[in-house]
Amino acid sequence: MKTRIIGAILALVLATVGAFLVVTYVRGADARAATGAELTEVYVAEEAIPAGTAGEAVGEYVKVDTMPERNVPEGVVTELDTLEGMVADAEILPGELLLEARFVDPAVRAARGEVDVPAGMQEMSFALPVQRVVGGAVQPGDKVGLIITKYIPYTDIASGEPIPGPETQFSFNGVLVTNVQVGTSVRAAEADDEDGSDVSGNTIMLTVALSTHDAERLAWASEGFEEPADYIPYIGIWATLQNSETDTSGSTPVTESNIRQ
Repeated sequence: MKTRIIGAILALVLATVGAFLVVTYVRGADARAATGAELTEVYVAEEAIPAGTAGEAVGEYVKVDTMPERNVPEGVVTELDTLEGMVADAEILPGELLLEARFVDPAVRAARGEVDVPAGMQEMSFALPVQRVVGGAVQPGDKVGLIITKYIPYTDIASGEPIPGPETQFSFNGVLVTNVQVGTSVRAAEADDEDGSDVSGNTIMLTVALSTHDAERLAWASEGFEEPADYIPYIGIWATLQNSETDTSGSTPVTESNIRQ
């Protein structure tokens, strides 16, 4: 009985010593491999990075690690600043190295019909005549501005009675377009051309990403544009195609009193 106990104790001791020697050897091998090697800082995903994530937001998903320079794959991200203006083209899984090839220009995803809605926003569609949408030049992924004409109360000089008068101003800037479709009017949909296909209408359907309150504002403007009421004779909406250099700082309400200024 004592012999068995002593044997079991010896086996446990030998196993512990063996495990210690293996770990020590492996660590020593890693140290020997790194000796004399130039180390490079790289970024590794700590958690999944969703497709469409902006390069500027990637920092919260990754951690910094080091590896021998000779083992660094081509195109590895060593500075997060290089990802500015880019988005993740597909989901990046935990443990993956951050590679430049996994990020693309947002316009590339837009050309494939893949425009991601920013967190907290929602999509909304509205249709305008083609001449009010830059002649149809707007594409998914573009940023647009929206100019809205609304009616505000004025006082008639002759009668002193309140009357509505138009006021025009930029009301939305930098609105992300997620989809664009050529509209077809009811009349055109019912009529066939000589080839038997539907006749295209003259409207452009824009789908945009908006915050909750901006969606409410656009809905209000669209209601007046589509169905003018007695108290809102007319509301106009025009879309502009914007870019990173667009300057709207000079925006000011335009009325009949200052239209010639």
